[in-house]
Amino acid sequence: MADALLEALIASVEAKRAVALVTVTAAPDPRAVGRHALVWLDQEPLGELGLGDLEAQVLADARAVLSGRTHKRLSYATPQGPVTVFVEVQQRPPELIIVGAGHIAVPLAQIGKLCGFTVTVLDDRPQYANRERFPQADEVLATPLRETMRRWVAENRLDRDSYVVLVTRGHQHDIECLLEILDHPVAYIGMIGSQRRVRTVFDLLSAEMGIPPEKFDRVYAPIGIDIGAHTPAEIAVCIMAEIINVMRGGPARSISDDRRETARRRRERAAAAAAR
Repeated sequence: MADALLEALIASVEAKRAVALVTVTAAPDPRAVGRHALVWLDQEPLGELGLGDLEAQVLADARAVLSGRTHKRLSYATPQGPVTVFVEVQQRPPELIIVGAGHIAVPLAQIGKLCGFTVTVLDDRPQYANRERFPQADEVLATPLRETMRRWVAENRLDRDSYVVLVTRGHQHDIECLLEILDHPVAYIGMIGSQRRVRTVFDLLSAEMGIPPEKFDRVYAPIGIDIGAHTPAEIAVCIMAEIINVMRGGPARSISDDRRETARRRRERAAAAAAR
């Protein structure tokens, strides 16, 4: 591999940026076999595969593979003969974004780091969002909540490796941040709150803002897995357990499953009644 490609690959891995190494494994022109290129989601590819008119298509397909986050072999039929490339994905670590720097956020940030997540903590109060409270976090930001979430969505700062936990000092702030990211393709949205309060708020948002009720099915609220947690540290454990369960496709039931199932049944009954 050329020095420039190797340096760029190492730099991306160290910076925890998603990158894919594309290697030609078979081609009609033997000079192309073994050639490499790098693709990212947010910048132009680096390197040349020597595949002529097919090159742009291969690099575009490799970027789609990177977006899917799984290694893949790609095969192409050309007039000159078959072409195959292998796309090796170097996925960035999952990111835990804790919106709200209160008493639950402190142990949650610690557990998130222990589980291999990069951790970002956001709060609009500098006395809470600071390095003294969160020495292990990768980033601690004292900035406006809703405005920051809106900017991150516009900048594609949030993606399918982002796990967002809304635990601000007030339910209104949680809802404002939720509305900014509800339609954005993040891996997880969890929001604190009781069953009754969450259900009431979601019904109100549907009625007043016209948000389809099924959109709230992706929100894990009430947040976490039921382990009988009481203390902030115990609540942090139940939140992190849910995030890992979602990330790994585990079998554990979330506290919010009952709310989602009840909401779906209500929608089905309403649809059946309307069809009569």
